[in-house]
Amino acid sequence: MAKLAGQLVEALEGLLEVPVPLRVQAWDGSVAGPPGAPTLVLRNRRALRRLLWQPGELGLARAYVAGDLEISPGSDLYEVLSAVGRFAELPEIRTLRLGPREALGAKGRRALAAVLRAGALGPEPAPPREEVRKPGGRLHSRGRDRAAISHHYDVGNDFYGLVLGSSMVYSCAYWTPEAKSLEAAQEAKLDLICRKLGLRPGMRLLDVGCGWGSLLLHAVRHYGVTAVGVSISAEQVALARARVEEAGLADRVEVRLQDYREIVDGPFDAVSSVGMAEHVGSEQYRVYAEGLYRLLVPGGRLLNHQIARRPDHPGEPHRTSPFIDRYVFPDGELSPVGSTVARLEEAGFEVRDVESLREHYGLTLREWVANLEAHWTEAVRLVGRGRARVWRLYMAASALAFEQNRIGVNQVLAVRTTEEGAAGLPSTRGEWLLDGAAGTPRPVAGVPAASPADPDLGDRPSVR
Repeated sequence: MAKLAGQLVEALEGLLEVPVPLRVQAWDGSVAGPPGAPTLVLRNRRALRRLLWQPGELGLARAYVAGDLEISPGSDLYEVLSAVGRFAELPEIRTLRLGPREALGAKGRRALAAVLRAGALGPEPAPPREEVRKPGGRLHSRGRDRAAISHHYDVGNDFYGLVLGSSMVYSCAYWTPEAKSLEAAQEAKLDLICRKLGLRPGMRLLDVGCGWGSLLLHAVRHYGVTAVGVSISAEQVALARARVEEAGLADRVEVRLQDYREIVDGPFDAVSSVGMAEHVGSEQYRVYAEGLYRLLVPGGRLLNHQIARRPDHPGEPHRTSPFIDRYVFPDGELSPVGSTVARLEEAGFEVRDVESLREHYGLTLREWVANLEAHWTEAVRLVGRGRARVWRLYMAASALAFEQNRIGVNQVLAVRTTEEGAAGLPSTRGEWLLDGAAGTPRPVAGVPAASPADPDLGDRPSVR
């Protein structure tokens, strides 16, 4: 039994015919694998059993969330995830098929013998309680969407405060050269959105999926608009309303617990949708796009900020992450940016600008992971160890996915042109971005500003 790790690694490499990129420490204390590689710790037989029943991403995630699998204290989380990701994408692994012939052949028998020696055969362990049970009802019906959104966003505003920092902005920041902190980069992003929308005093703004209200507060304070924000997360709406009241802006900002399909009180001069369209789904995207089009005045602008996946290769089916679907964003769907542009155009919009912020999201996610790790004890107290592990794993894996161009994020600026075809934008991109400098928003007369002791988004230095 003293060589258990070596037996397991040898059996796995013999079965897969490729070297394992990680070191493995078994529950008996033995270690095997390439020297210097990051180390995974199998804390008990249940960890191996989870991997046998669900080989791949889902089994690894379940084992980690449940605490059966650990990352060695001396190993870097990002190195572990990078090594696992590269291994999973090897042609030998992607085309691997373990049917009865392979399982009962010589390699399969040797692997089975190693599992028997480890005493790891047994029934499939129950999934961790953090794994969502798919809600009933039609996909992307209003009731099912509310349940999916609640799973992710209604985990506690205090927990999100630890992760996001004082900005309470849950989308990618904009890392200008002047942004020396996460909060400054988030403020630069909010200001970029306001400038792209061409906001002016007296305009009416709709923020679809308004989160905790940060964009609403910024737009009202610095651009003099009146604003409506909608979300179907009860906890987000409660905190957003409290922030609006505390800011003395209740006469200029309305925050509603409302589905985007229920908004009927247009028109609006501008619409923002930041990190919300990923939850809409392909079946409802036309409804989403056409609904926002109808809510805009002619000449009004839409800023659609949305995560995108890479297009599938011809003949290759799209693979959805089972971990993300079962633990993080139930029913979430990513589309290539080209599909998003096409659907907006089909709804009647003219798309005027597309800007990729992919690298910015990688930096943002690393900040959120650092925040979570810096406040780990408090995070576990608030939401439990399993859920804290879910957030750590998904944010770190997502940071790598953005950095490695496996997913991206884009701001699409679209216009509902007038009947005559006028868009109302200045003739060059530089002109409509020049109106205001990112990170230096302007106060508006008659609108309460943030207190110097309590700035809009805080001033904590970056923890990178």
